[in-house]
Amino acid sequence: MKLKISLFIILILSIFIGASAKEKDAPKIHFIETVYDFGTIREADGPVSHEFEFDNAGSAPLVILKTIASCGCTRPSYPKAPLAPGKKDKIKVTYNPAGRPGEFNKTIDVTSNDPKSRKTRLRIKGNVIPKSK
Repeated sequence: MKLKISLFIILILSIFIGASAKEKDAPKIHFIETVYDFGTIREADGPVSHEFEFDNAGSAPLVILKTIASCGCTRPSYPKAPLAPGKKDKIKVTYNPAGRPGEFNKTIDVTSNDPKSRKTRLRIKGNVIPKSK
């Protein structure tokens, strides 16, 4: 009976040790900021862009798998190559205010191979002054 309990405890410890070892050898996405406020922009000036800087704070290559914007007026552009541990890169987000006067608040979902943060949500916001008629 004691042998079964000992084996059970060893099995449980092995699982926890294995899980923590996997987390140590994993990518970790870290964004400098996740929200950007364009403030007041003019519709007549056309699209505006912002670059969200991130780094790989993990110990394995980080891969951005996809980005999805909440609206067709928002277009994210992301690096396709793996990012080595300790390196930085950027996701560029462009918002087109044409025909969209007033306040805006758009989201971009970033999916990566980070096991703890598979999805990260970025947000852009601001206010569009309409074109003169």
